[in-house]
Amino acid sequence: MVKNDDFDLRDFLPYLLTQAAERSSLAFQRHYKERYGMLRTEWRVLLHLGRYGAMTAKEICRRSHIHKTKVSRAVAALEKKRYLSRSVIDADRRQELLNLTASGDGVFRALYEEARRFDEALTAPFSEEDVAVLRRMLARMADLDQV
Repeated sequence: MVKNDDFDLRDFLPYLLTQAAERSSLAFQRHYKERYGMLRTEWRVLLHLGRYGAMTAKEICRRSHIHKTKVSRAVAALEKKRYLSRSVIDADRRQELLNLTASGDGVFRALYEEARRFDEALTAPFSEEDVAVLRRMLARMADLDQV
């Protein structure tokens, strides 16, 4: 056992970020998993299509930083649930444009409102200033390509 009074894992920023992300993500999971049978990656793909409109799986990977294999599985699952449709892009027949169906758009709108309410509840114990600082700091950290 290593003993070092200067370092406490509970204060290690990556550990804190992971714990906060996992705990909040699991708490929100019930909205998309229990109600719609979706996994986390499916929810994230649905969110990107609902928020930004039709795009390719490659664009979703780039925006979300999700591995292409996971996005591919999520797209297949969402298509099976009839939440999205695919259409071949004429200019590059290897690529498909993904778009939400009417049903998928309805699910997106319902989950978007749930996410907004969840975010408000999550930040309610903190001052507006603290929330603004936290969001700015996390956004800056998320932009880091490498540490």
